[in-house]
Amino acid sequence: MRLVPPRKSRRPAPARKAASRKVAPRKPAGRGARPVRELTATARLAQLEKLLEMSKKISSTLKIEEVLRTGMASAEEVLGADASSIWEIDAPKGEIFFRVVSEEGTSAKGIRLKIGEGVAGWVVQNKQPVLIADAQQDPRFSRKVDSATKFVTTSMLCVPLLVNEDCIGAFQLLNKKSGEFFDEHDLTLAQMLAGQIAVALDNARLYQEKRKTLHHVALALADVIEMRDEYTGGHVQRVIDYSMLIAEKLMKDEEELETLHLSAALHDIGKIAVPDRVLNKQGPLDSEEFRLMKAHPETGTKMLLETRILMQIIPGMRHHHERWDGKGYPEGLKGEAAPLQARIIAVADTFDAMTTNRPYRKGLALEIAIEELRKYRGTQFCPASVDAFLKAHEEGKVRILLKQYHASQPQFVPDPDENRLREGVGELRRDL
Repeated sequence: MRLVPPRKSRRPAPARKAASRKVAPRKPAGRGARPVRELTATARLAQLEKLLEMSKKISSTLKIEEVLRTGMASAEEVLGADASSIWEIDAPKGEIFFRVVSEEGTSAKGIRLKIGEGVAGWVVQNKQPVLIADAQQDPRFSRKVDSATKFVTTSMLCVPLLVNEDCIGAFQLLNKKSGEFFDEHDLTLAQMLAGQIAVALDNARLYQEKRKTLHHVALALADVIEMRDEYTGGHVQRVIDYSMLIAEKLMKDEEELETLHLSAALHDIGKIAVPDRVLNKQGPLDSEEFRLMKAHPETGTKMLLETRILMQIIPGMRHHHERWDGKGYPEGLKGEAAPLQARIIAVADTFDAMTTNRPYRKGLALEIAIEELRKYRGTQFCPASVDAFLKAHEEGKVRILLKQYHASQPQFVPDPDENRLREGVGELRRDL
């Protein structure tokens, strides 16, 4: 059959610039390596469909670990790799380290390489991908990881994680399950996935930085309140600690835990509007003073509505004075109508108030405070929150936190007089 040359009127496809695809030359396969098998069009389409599906999953979360593990699982599935890893740059130290590794590499998590060392270090330094058919013969290959894991690396594919022109790490795939070595098609797919991982990872890191800043702002605002009241120093941190002990038993979602942490930090932010004469009064509050004190959840709500970025913590802050029996404030919510965060903070807040010194009374002994929580379980306090706190107490965790407080307050002497509590825990909460 005679081949007919294309007509001159057709323009030839433009040549690809050499700089657009800098791939390290692939060395010949090692002994016993299989040749690269050509995939059918149907198989390639299936790979692309899986890649698209995984890309959507990667871009749907801001949780760093989920981003990385989803990306690795995607690549191993689509490209048929035995193992994978993601290296991240530690710029101040000039090193790269394992951010996430597949199960086979768990024992190597502590390994660090200098930028430029090993294949991943070379990729990070040069911002270029590599295809290696026989890793053991490649001069760039570092045997540190194989030695630690007893894994034998044969073929390898490694691509940089690039955000704009900055390299933030490297994505590595090891050993095709089929026994073949990685090819140009695999490289193209890996680069597509690496681009998704890099952007998602960078977004997740920025999100984490934003959340960290948010925590610092919340604690700084809380400190403003504590500086006005010499008797409640450390109260916010203890309420946070007790709240998180309770949450260990009741919450699993990371975002819920984070919201609780911030809510506990700012549960008393509205007290910034309470006059000093009321806040530091060494005696019972009269009706007008108590009205001013009870207004702090409403004041806090107005303040946080103005910040916008802290709006998600309003429910926990606003309702931590509600009661299980509906006799609390500001809205008189009953039972589970009050948010779980608020019901948790209510127990933590009250326990700290009972066990610390205040201007008008001494703190109570641990066991007396525990009995009070049991006594008012199901009337003032959410049963589940009290039960979770009691479980933490049985595990010794509450005592440890309380001892830390006592160590910082050498003048603290618990009040053993249980008769003082006849009028109920509510009497102890006038300044919460």
